[in-house]
Amino acid sequence: MEVYKTVSELRAGIFLKEDVYSKTNYPIMRENTELTLEHIEILHAFGVNGVKVEERVNQQDIPELEQSPSVNADEVLENIPVSIHQLRKEYNEAVRSYKREFSHWRAGQRPDVPKVREFIIPLVKKFIKQKKMLTMLNDFSNPEEYIYHHSIAVGILAAAISSQMGYEKGDALQLGLAGVLADCGMAKISPTILEKTAFLTKDEYNEIKKHTLFSVKMIQDTPLLRQDMKLAILQHHERLDGSGYPRGEKMDTISEYSQILAVADVFHAMTSERLYRMKQSPYKVIELIKEEEFGKFNIKVVDALLRLVGNLSIGMRVKLTNGEIGEIMFIHRDSPLRPMIKKQSDGVIIDLATNRDVAILKTIE
Repeated sequence: MEVYKTVSELRAGIFLKEDVYSKTNYPIMRENTELTLEHIEILHAFGVNGVKVEERVNQQDIPELEQSPSVNADEVLENIPVSIHQLRKEYNEAVRSYKREFSHWRAGQRPDVPKVREFIIPLVKKFIKQKKMLTMLNDFSNPEEYIYHHSIAVGILAAAISSQMGYEKGDALQLGLAGVLADCGMAKISPTILEKTAFLTKDEYNEIKKHTLFSVKMIQDTPLLRQDMKLAILQHHERLDGSGYPRGEKMDTISEYSQILAVADVFHAMTSERLYRMKQSPYKVIELIKEEEFGKFNIKVVDALLRLVGNLSIGMRVKLTNGEIGEIMFIHRDSPLRPMIKKQSDGVIIDLATNRDVAILKTIE
């Protein structure tokens, strides 16, 4: 029988009788969802007062759970030219500011979103203006303070990717702010786990997985992020094939904003040096995302990233992962990241399409 219950009255095992909205154009949960304790927590986090539910005895014919969040924006993006030296200085200051805020969150304070917005938005605008500098983000980072660098870089990359995809400027800024705050819930994870210099155990990794819900709870009351952005934060570790977390969502149940955050997150993680792992070439990482991780990420988002950081041209000078420096002589249509390179050392041409052990490390001005 259909009844209306407040969120505090809900329990696991009952079913939603109608779609649930929370100031979003599309539902945050679909009709026929069988509620778990995590679903109830999410309803709390999104400020839902109550929902229509029903008890079911026979659960064999329950339709599959779906979600279809949407995207919105409310900011205007400005373009401000700046030198490489000045940009790096401003980037480092943003990292220091984020680190200070993170220490407050560890002490139990809620994020001061206006303060975060104040130091990240001007930086995001400048990186979008000078897209070539996006390839420097992995060089800016350092392994000892990776968690702070990562949050700043994810915000920058997510905003740049969404701008490249043609989203409105306001959407790009909103997503940039969401990207910086996506891992604020890490402040609730034990420092022992976060600062570990070896690979995590299964139990430790399960603790890390809780950070997405922590993040949403910490920023749920801010009016500076739209509800759809908060949902993107919750879903930024979901994967299209259902292999992600926290809920193993699939395909169109994951908002495109979440998919942009996901690509920005994994790209920066794989191209940055960690205490237990060397960084990889940005060009190699894009290949890995497109090929080895095929089916997990939105190909439109990956292609936008490719156009941002992998836009190679004939005559461009590059440094390879084996230390060689050379000039691009020919670009393969089907393998644009693996062109033919004329080595500076001996004039020999190497075809990266057939020499898979070598990749482009970076371009040289």
